[in-house]
Amino acid sequence: MTSYDLHIHSCLSPCGDDDMTVNNIAGMAKIKNLRAAALTDHNTCMNVRAFEFACEQYGVVAIPGMEITTSEEIHLLVYFRSVDDAERFEAEFDKYRTKIKNRVDLFGHQQILDKDDKVIGEYEYLLSVASALSVDEVYEMASRYDAACVPAHIDKTSNGMIGILGMMPEAPVFDCVEIKDISKKEEIFSKNPILENTPVISDSDAHLLWDINEAVNFLPVSAHGTSHEVRNRIIDYLRGEK
Repeated sequence: MTSYDLHIHSCLSPCGDDDMTVNNIAGMAKIKNLRAAALTDHNTCMNVRAFEFACEQYGVVAIPGMEITTSEEIHLLVYFRSVDDAERFEAEFDKYRTKIKNRVDLFGHQQILDKDDKVIGEYEYLLSVASALSVDEVYEMASRYDAACVPAHIDKTSNGMIGILGMMPEAPVFDCVEIKDISKKEEIFSKNPILENTPVISDSDAHLLWDINEAVNFLPVSAHGTSHEVRNRIIDYLRGEK
């Protein structure tokens, strides 16, 4: 079994606290006994390489990720097998960003970090706005990168798939969904029978250091082995590959 928190925002997300540096996140994950942690900033992977380095120092498995806002205003979590895959995905995804200048006074900083938490840049366009890609298009694009695509916080009315669409769609077929408040699982599944037997993850969606989950959630995959091996097992599980 592998303890995890697969939905964490760094200071690159405009809503992320400035203390959400890659080393602070990795260190907090270690303190909270998490075996695996995913960095999932809004519409970008620009801090995942520094995050992977930080996690290596603490013995935490880093999952490169991104929380994409689709054209329908739905949040999808995309998880990659490597930082290289994440960065190639982002290069392609950049064509579909809505490029509105960020206003730091309204939305906050969007800080790009190096492995030592030094700010090496600030992304100029607001990252929290919807992209031009639909749910189907994000799903297809993630599949081409052998990545996992998971609907985020489907129990939330804001940016949750059910909240936006009124139900879980028949297609694309997701192999896993995220529920923020796991106590709502039974109600959600009863109203959406298409989800029957679908695995569920529950994450912090942390924007502040103290919000990162304790080791209370576990994936049914082995925590033993190298970071690469554990990461691949997690991605396989999220993709429904047993």
